[in-house]
Amino acid sequence: MSKALKALEKGGLVHLERLGSILRGLTPEELETLELLLDRRASATIRHSLKELDRGEGIPREKW
Repeated sequence: MSKALKALEKGGLVHLERLGSILRGLTPEELETLELLLDRRASATIRHSLKELDRGEGIPREKW
């Protein structure tokens, strides 16, 4: 987890105008990526899937 996210969890201050400006500048893909990174369950699922991939486990693409 990034330092910024840890600070937010501890009640850190956020400059809302700057945050709004940054968010408006994101592409739909970047915004979706950010949402996934901020979602703890999604991040855990991604980490789990990557570990399975490293072990050679998972479902072959042609069986999806």
